Amino acid sequence: MKKVQFFLITIILSALSLEGKTIRVGPSESVTQIKQAIVMAQPGDTILVRAGIYREGNIILQKSIVLIGEGYPVLDGENEYETLTVHAQHAVIKGLKFINTGTGSIEDKAAIKILDSENLRILNNQFENTFFGIYLSNSSHIWIENNELKSEAEAEHQIGNGIHLWKCHHITINENKIKGHRDGIYFEFVTNSLITNNYSEGNMRYGLHFMFSHNDEYRDNTFINNGAGVAVMYTKGVKMINNHFIHNWGSSSYGLLLKDISDSFVMGNEFVENSVGVHAEGSSRIVFKENEFIRNGYAFKLQASCDDNVIERNNFQQNTFDLVTNGSLVLNRIESNYWDRYEGYDLNRDQVGDVPYRPISMYGMIVERMPTAVLLWRSFLVFLLDRAEKAIPVITPENLKDNLPAMKAYDFNK
Repeated sequence: MKKVQFFLITIILSALSLEGKTIRVGPSESVTQIKQAIVMAQPGDTILVRAGIYREGNIILQKSIVLIGEGYPVLDGENEYETLTVHAQHAVIKGLKFINTGTGSIEDKAAIKILDSENLRILNNQFENTFFGIYLSNSSHIWIENNELKSEAEAEHQIGNGIHLWKCHHITINENKIKGHRDGIYFEFVTNSLITNNYSEGNMRYGLHFMFSHNDEYRDNTFINNGAGVAVMYTKGVKMINNHFIHNWGSSSYGLLLKDISDSFVMGNEFVENSVGVHAEGSSRIVFKENEFIRNGYAFKLQASCDDNVIERNNFQQNTFDLVTNGSLVLNRIESNYWDRYEGYDLNRDQVGDVPYRPISMYGMIVERMPTAVLLWRSFLVFLLDRAEKAIPVITPENLKDNLPAMKAYDFNK
């Protein structure tokens, strides 16, 4: 027993002896530059940066250290340099403010660029007027949390993405605020990663953009007033849960754009006041369940190239068009949704309509083929056309219907 105790005490003392020292950097300290402190530091050390403005060009970090700011010291790229390039393991970057990075159409300059790294923490930093904010390449097991990224470029070519990932895996992006970038968050060849509780607003292209990124999940995020909310392209196995897509409005804007994706799950999301709530094209085996579609131009555009999708137990309320398609084949299942335009009856009082509901209107089909026909919206002619089409379907797919429409809206908060 005494040998075991002695062994444990030895391990504890050894761990304590490995605890790093703290190097203080600041105008009134003996070390005045961050670069100087990094040269001095050993793995496990902490560099504490005092408040002030640091113009040191591109700072290179290749050690397992903690770089932490006190009072948000400013790293100024002077509109020329990348401010911090990281190629390390087990490092922490916290409490710094990054401003005025350089720009370029060939070189992707960033406030923080992480290359071939693992097990990093990027926490509680601020970014203003940066080309790319946080840029990750070929890295894994990175945690990015509680950062605030804001830029004010006027055109897409003037700005990069807020948080940009290329060829990464096992990344967590949590509780960040991104505004005014090209894409708020961008994934390309990124797998097994999680995006939660972020707020992405006013980005020029997409609040969140996936390309060739499989088996990821994003939940509890808000995408508001972006060029388009979220685009998921050429991807499979994505879970999209409890997000808010709000007022992503414009002539070619979507709350959620799905293009050539498969085997995914869209559940518990809120689509409010978007030009198009969901636009699905070339997508297969996706479950849309328990989503709210409220006051959108088009709630759901389901293109004829989609098949084997399930749309069930969703609420469709106050949309101009609930569902439109550009084909006549019925290759998807639509069941047990609530439609506020449903005029059927429920004689046995089981809260399920006794007659099917056809959510696609003749006028919606016409507008899909000739967008200028939207000028006739709310006219008496449109009313007569839709009534006639419901009685004798000619243009709308006769089999595209909800056989079990709900009589009242679902309460998904229960």
